Amino acid sequence: MARFCLLKLARTLITLWIVVTFTFVILRLTGDPALSLLPDNAPPDIAAAFRSRWGLDRPVWTQYALYFRNMLDGNLGYSLANGRDAVAVVLERVPATLRLTVSAFALTLAVGLPVGVFAALRHGRMADRALMMLATVKYSLPNFVIGIGLIYAFAIWLRLLPSSGSATAAHLILPVVTLGLSGAAVIARFTRSAALETLGQPYVRAAMAAGETRTQAIVQHVLPNAAVPILTVIGFTIGGLVGGSIIVEQVFAWPGIGRLLVDAVAVRDLAVAQVIVILLAVAMVTANLAIDLAYGLVNPRFWNNDDDIR
Repeated sequence: MARFCLLKLARTLITLWIVVTFTFVILRLTGDPALSLLPDNAPPDIAAAFRSRWGLDRPVWTQYALYFRNMLDGNLGYSLANGRDAVAVVLERVPATLRLTVSAFALTLAVGLPVGVFAALRHGRMADRALMMLATVKYSLPNFVIGIGLIYAFAIWLRLLPSSGSATAAHLILPVVTLGLSGAAVIARFTRSAALETLGQPYVRAAMAAGETRTQAIVQHVLPNAAVPILTVIGFTIGGLVGGSIIVEQVFAWPGIGRLLVDAVAVRDLAVAQVIVILLAVAMVTANLAIDLAYGLVNPRFWNNDDDIR
């Protein structure tokens, strides 16, 4: 297990380095922050002073080396828009994003797992076909389309829920449903497939022939043996929730880091955008590392399998 964790940690650090490097280069190729942040009529000497103040007049590789040196010292830069510490600016938005993504993830599991198992138990029947068709339609539609549809139905037509903001718990419902049901559709389909494969195994049929109820067979045999493929798709779903939250926050004017990222990229606020990308990358690789460790808890032989580690 120690070797497994060290290898995964090394992969995580390499992934983060690639993400930071790619983001650093791409942001500086997209345009000059001075042109976005300064007024259109700003004199050339003011623009030059701005670039000199933030080190933007240096070669990219020099900026890159300086950024990494500062990052190792715990300094991730300052917002070009207001001069505040970039980490502090981002951390102010983290609680709102956590409320959204954690709630959406809970909804994803609460809907996706039971629906997948239920569809497997009704394999080939009308309920199975209807649920899988709905899951396919939901997965195929982009989050912004679902979000706009929910706003029209529940905020404009029925006037039951607010369409934007985060002032009350009611403001959380539509964003969570938009983000959570997309992941639930994926988990439902994979859970159905994994449960169907396990239900057809001889030991499950033998357990039910020995007197176990269908519920007991599902809890004691089907779900444990179908856990590995389900955990795999849960890992992908977490990544989808992190990425999807950026779009959902824009649609519902939710004050999280996803919306802040869009605003920072729009005005070339480099340090803030880089901090957000690093934070999102850390969240995604940490989630995938947790899924890998969960594999070992479900099946301890996974930690000793060199092929899996590779």
